[in-house]
Amino acid sequence: MAREFTQKDINIFNKLAPELKGNLISPQGHQYLFILRPVSHRIASSSENFKERIEKLTDEELEYLLDLALEAKEDIRGLDEEDMYAFIEVIDAKIPNRSSQIKDFLGIF
Repeated sequence: MAREFTQKDINIFNKLAPELKGNLISPQGHQYLFILRPVSHRIASSSENFKERIEKLTDEELEYLLDLALEAKEDIRGLDEEDMYAFIEVIDAKIPNRSSQIKDFLGIF
């Protein structure tokens, strides 16, 4: 069963993809399952654009997404590879005390 977005999820999604004007439904007709994956695959025009969007998040919002990822409720591995690394770069810059957790989880460093 898909994870139901909380209000916090919706707020973060809307911050990352304001051009969707609150629409959480994919072109296939179902609610997005994750916050970051549709931004990576459908909305951001490039990895630089994805990173710019992620950089708009507060440290608290980033920690929330990181916690979801560590609980396998947010799909970091499913991001475009450059976007995955952009997410890690933003974590490194904004909440460096947490960056080793995501790196260990992903097994990339």
